[in-house]
Amino acid sequence: MPLASIPSPAQGVWYLGFIPIRAYALCFIVAIGFAVWLSDRRWRDRGGEKGAIGDIAVPGVIFGLVGARLYHVITDWQTYFGPRAVKEPYQALFIWEGGLSIWGAVALGAVGVWLACRRRGLSLSAVADTVAPALAFGQAIARWGNWFNQELYGGPTTLPWGLEIDQAHGGAPGVLYHPTFLYESLWDAALGFALILAGRRFTLHHGRLFAVYVAGYTFGRFWIEGLRIDPVGGVDHAATFLELRINQWTSLVLFAGALVYLWVTRGKDAEQVVVPAAHKPSDEENGDRSRSPDLP
Repeated sequence: MPLASIPSPAQGVWYLGFIPIRAYALCFIVAIGFAVWLSDRRWRDRGGEKGAIGDIAVPGVIFGLVGARLYHVITDWQTYFGPRAVKEPYQALFIWEGGLSIWGAVALGAVGVWLACRRRGLSLSAVADTVAPALAFGQAIARWGNWFNQELYGGPTTLPWGLEIDQAHGGAPGVLYHPTFLYESLWDAALGFALILAGRRFTLHHGRLFAVYVAGYTFGRFWIEGLRIDPVGGVDHAATFLELRINQWTSLVLFAGALVYLWVTRGKDAEQVVVPAAHKPSDEENGDRSRSPDLP
């Protein structure tokens, strides 16, 4: 075994009396909190109304959690249903055991955000551009929940950052694995910083910065997903088509869609109004911050 490696946590849940405190859930709570904070700051620096992002985030998070779990269960249904099932059907509701897909979270979460934006009279594309870097940073934080659950790992490796996985989670004694959860976390963090810089340097309005986020994330997710071998309950249930995982096909489709959107919307340079006229504060109230050149 290599002299260096990344150990997996001995446990991912602690008890406060009879109340379980799960590391997986804590990582997601921190990720959501940070994403909302950063998005709110960026929104207010664009002249947006204080508290608007928090109001939008509530239905977005609720819809997103439902969508994240639905996508996982649909694409990994053999784990819970059928003759090869290794879990009971009711365990499909146990989100703390892992299995929250970013694809379902963004897709259904976007529906919740759209409903909230429509109610408040806000531009969905302006909100999307605002939250794009925050989504990337949030994903970077949330991926550490997979470390605590000993999931999202790749094939065997002799690299010094190989990940230890116990046998209960599909590992073999003396074998280290690619820490794909870490690869994705680092990729997402780098993407978050890149989006902030791109937003400052280039004119990326009308959903274009969000499209860059989609393209950047799916580009990284494609090759990271190709490294994964992690099974569920000792059985590899990863859905594949033409020797690629379904998540890789999803990445390819969304990457192409993001590029098409960027091409179709080229030349859309006008700044968007982020506050409805009926709610727009005076220059004295907003400190003329709508023209701030240094969005965080």
